[in-house]
Amino acid sequence: MVTFLSGGTGTPKLLDGAGAVFSPEETTIVANTGDDIELGGLFVSPDVDTLLFQGGGVLDRDTWWGIDGDTHRTNAALMDLADAADLPEGPQYLPEDRQTAGRRLANWRRFSGIAEFMTIGDRDRAVHITRTSLLDQGDTLSEATETLADAFGLSVDLLPMSDDPVASLVHTEDGMMHFQEYWVGHRGDPTVETVEFRGSSKAEPAPGVLEALEDTVVIGPSNPVTSIGPMLALPGFADALAKTTVVAVSPFLGDEAFSGPAEDLMAAVNAEPGTEGLTTAYPFADAFVVDEGDDATFDQPTVRTDIRIDGPKDAKRVARAIDDAIGRVGRD
Repeated sequence: MVTFLSGGTGTPKLLDGAGAVFSPEETTIVANTGDDIELGGLFVSPDVDTLLFQGGGVLDRDTWWGIDGDTHRTNAALMDLADAADLPEGPQYLPEDRQTAGRRLANWRRFSGIAEFMTIGDRDRAVHITRTSLLDQGDTLSEATETLADAFGLSVDLLPMSDDPVASLVHTEDGMMHFQEYWVGHRGDPTVETVEFRGSSKAEPAPGVLEALEDTVVIGPSNPVTSIGPMLALPGFADALAKTTVVAVSPFLGDEAFSGPAEDLMAAVNAEPGTEGLTTAYPFADAFVVDEGDDATFDQPTVRTDIRIDGPKDAKRVARAIDDAIGRVGRD
């Protein structure tokens, strides 16, 4: 049995080949929900959705989000209407007094749907409508995720990290903004001062999560701060990892991140922005998988391979390196 911690695109790319090494029927994936937002009244869970679409065989692998071949008529119509009505474009984070005015799960991550700043496809939108309706009918996020996972035919167990609201808020030189506003709306341009996981101290891991952490845990090559950090901020989560075998895959080639703003975010939380900073991000890790050209050194067992993942063949190679690292922890 193995549990993967997933966020962004790094771990999903790894999962494209993990089934060759780890049986899907014995695999659990815990997905980050700190990036979730409510957009125009619909609850969007980007990291969960990537895994749903991947498992269902419909993921757009050019972007690693959304559904392959999806249309965008509703999004285009929203843009046209905003233009005709002279309404503003770009991320429109709702005022503070509206951030806790609706469904509790959406606290501190509410955006107007006017001129949507995230390009959501029409079939993709159907998932958000269904999820939101299930939540409004009284389902928890876990229950709604299970329903959707069954609909997409997933062979792994997919769990959101929490059924409670946790919002990844980035404090920048231009003020506070949700991670989606910072990364999607502003392309990561503002200088980051610190990162906050609002609501995490009062949130609980979703049902089944702590039990899943009793198995061997793999932290994929996701952003350590905003993809994995929200999970580690949950009460009991890091403590559980300290009691089990954990293998972490570096999301860096030396000091350079494969993708995304990991370098800037690591520096903002006082961690070295590179592979060696993983000891700060993951002090409980028992072994690391790093690139063969990376000169980072660790006290823990370290497996080196080509960790760049451009397709299933690469993912299988990295998955085998992870299995090797798990074995080395056992031997040590």
